Amino acid sequence: MQYTVKILGGGQEVGRAGIEISNSSESIILDYGVNFNQKDEPNFPLQESPSKVSGFVISHAHLDHIGALPIYQISTTKKIYGTGITKYITELMLKDFIKLSGQKVPFEWVEVKKTMDNFETFNYWQETEIGPFTVSTSSAGHIPGSAITVVKTEKGDIAYTGDINVTNAKLVRPAEVEIMKKSKVIITEATYGKFNHPPRSEVEEEFYKSVMEVLEGGGTVLVPAFSLSRSQEILAVLAKYKIPYPVYYDGMARTIMEIMMNNPQYINDTDALRKAYEEFHYVKGWEDRSRAWRNNAVIVASAGMLKGGPAVYYYKKIADNPKNAIFLVSYQAENTPGRRLLEIGKFDEGSPLLKARLQMFDFSSHAGRNQLIDIIKTSENLEKLIIVHASPDSAQSFSSLVKERFGVEVLVPENGQEIQV
Repeated sequence: MQYTVKILGGGQEVGRAGIEISNSSESIILDYGVNFNQKDEPNFPLQESPSKVSGFVISHAHLDHIGALPIYQISTTKKIYGTGITKYITELMLKDFIKLSGQKVPFEWVEVKKTMDNFETFNYWQETEIGPFTVSTSSAGHIPGSAITVVKTEKGDIAYTGDINVTNAKLVRPAEVEIMKKSKVIITEATYGKFNHPPRSEVEEEFYKSVMEVLEGGGTVLVPAFSLSRSQEILAVLAKYKIPYPVYYDGMARTIMEIMMNNPQYINDTDALRKAYEEFHYVKGWEDRSRAWRNNAVIVASAGMLKGGPAVYYYKKIADNPKNAIFLVSYQAENTPGRRLLEIGKFDEGSPLLKARLQMFDFSSHAGRNQLIDIIKTSENLEKLIIVHASPDSAQSFSSLVKERFGVEVLVPENGQEIQV
């Protein structure tokens, strides 16, 4: 039987992931997310005829992998499969998405509810039948509950890495890549296909030393961080190093931390996470918020690119004091305040120059260039590599490297492109 991979989203771009694998009559879709244009409006993946789709498999709960799922619940009902913790976080993220972007999306609360009603969970390494397809998963090492997905066919396995990492972090252990051992086709992200990351232990040590320099100098440290995973990772690192100053955290991070602690099987260092939860100060309202930035303390707050959320409030309160610091711990996309700070030292064109210390730390949860190569080496009979979830330059750079190293067919498809496998 002939199988086809169609790129519904994530082709030569980061975000709005959507990969369809089909035979002659039915298909499954791996991830179905959104990304955002310069006006902060959501972009959705291409759509397939609902009658053809047997179900969805979700790699993890970041919005760029799950944000479009309710579209298929508008006029039909489709099963969605993911890990248990992914289900809990998906509901939280979709509700927040509706709250923030409701007028810009083609679905409402009722479709979000249907999405969750039709969400079925699986365990890692468990085989799941979805229509005519057999699927198994293992940990992708990206965030708690993230999964590598392998679709088994009579012609060989097709593996989809989703977002993947092989770094030993506080929240997650390295990806279980051995599940891809028999894969003839690998569909991989290459977000960092041009770059390598420094060793995580060095990043943590530098972060700790920098935080202490600011605190001991009488300053306040703001760490803008995404509510899902990056905030908890940073808090767990601060807990590990036993920072002898107050640590505050603000935003949706607490609810997600509680979900993580209720699902400890997905967490690497549960002791550090629990220590952060029990000992650090959760900001409950404006009184706490005002107290936090006036204190000699660390504040971890969303959003990670300073596009909104409580981090913007804190930034405006501490930015003009050289004793303070803004420590960025996430990728800063183009046309975001975080990127502008790095490029021109201003929050926006009309803002004054930043006087507080600015520093970037590489806590990435994506595999770097050499790590991606090691991941691909896992396959003993790789014939075809399909690169998605990467900027065009990153994808092409990584494509050239793979062709040189492995001599296999490498494709960097556009959205809408169909590939015979």
